[in-house]
Amino acid sequence: MRKIMGAKVLFFFALLSFSAVSAFAQDEEGQGLVMNFYKDSCPQAEDIIKEQVKLLYKRHKNTAFSWLRNIFHDCAVQSCDASLLLDSTRRSLSEKETDRSFGLRNFRYIETIKEAVERECPGVVSCADILVLSAREGIVSLGGPYIPLKTGRRDGRRSRADVVEEYLPDHNETISGVLDRFAALGIDTPGVVALLGAHSVGRTHCVKLVHRLYPEVDPALSPDHVPHMLHKCPDQIPDPKAVQYVRNDRGTPMVLDNNYYRNILDNKGLLIVDHQLAYDKRTRPYVKKMAKSQDYFFKEFSRAITLLSENNPLTGSKGEIRKQCNLANKLH
Repeated sequence: MRKIMGAKVLFFFALLSFSAVSAFAQDEEGQGLVMNFYKDSCPQAEDIIKEQVKLLYKRHKNTAFSWLRNIFHDCAVQSCDASLLLDSTRRSLSEKETDRSFGLRNFRYIETIKEAVERECPGVVSCADILVLSAREGIVSLGGPYIPLKTGRRDGRRSRADVVEEYLPDHNETISGVLDRFAALGIDTPGVVALLGAHSVGRTHCVKLVHRLYPEVDPALSPDHVPHMLHKCPDQIPDPKAVQYVRNDRGTPMVLDNNYYRNILDNKGLLIVDHQLAYDKRTRPYVKKMAKSQDYFFKEFSRAITLLSENNPLTGSKGEIRKQCNLANKLH
């Protein structure tokens, strides 16, 4: 599972207790994240981001998946500071180009949103807040809950590509590893189970699941699901440049819902961690509860996304407000 959420999402690991997480949103100057941070400096900011996400979704449905992945990939790696969005330089590799970020895309549309905000309020709204708020609106576009989120983040000046693998798991991560990584962010077991419900939408590339199909099919997979997986992933060694994938949820692939939990209880999870989530004694009770109640899934998902979005932000005088999301200001 370490390639699944790729460079700043899914599994977060800075050794911090739950009580420390509540302090993440405070910097040393005592200035932290607040609701409606831009109410005076750019009162239309959140509405502009919302409208841009809606317009982009109408034209490019897969942007909503990208916004959801971005918040995991950015906020999980040390800080929710939009370092994910920075391009590579001669001295620094971009997080976007690391192995954990395989499959991430649509970064150019973050620039589309940034440009719209800049036209209204130049130099005011950070790319980090745009990333977080676009994820919130993307979740709504996919039928998920509206999550009130604080703002006031500032942008980091450097990529953290050198430490991405310390924080983001690959596709073979065990459920124990996943639980430990999330716990480091103060996200408890039901929160982890809910966050993995993001696998309800989008797709998994064949390079991340062929080890469950070749040379022999993993007996833990549902026999009813295997023919479809083999059809979609016919090669034991997929061409990494080919767009070969399996939809995470064949029933409602464009909807963030609790169908994921019913699928994994039926042994239709694509990744090893999906299967372990359904059968590990620590997580199975929550999987069963979320399979029965979408309201419960949404409640825990919202709580976990909120914690993730407040992971060690730059606030006050720290960082900067980038003029362009893919470049630090000194390079603009």
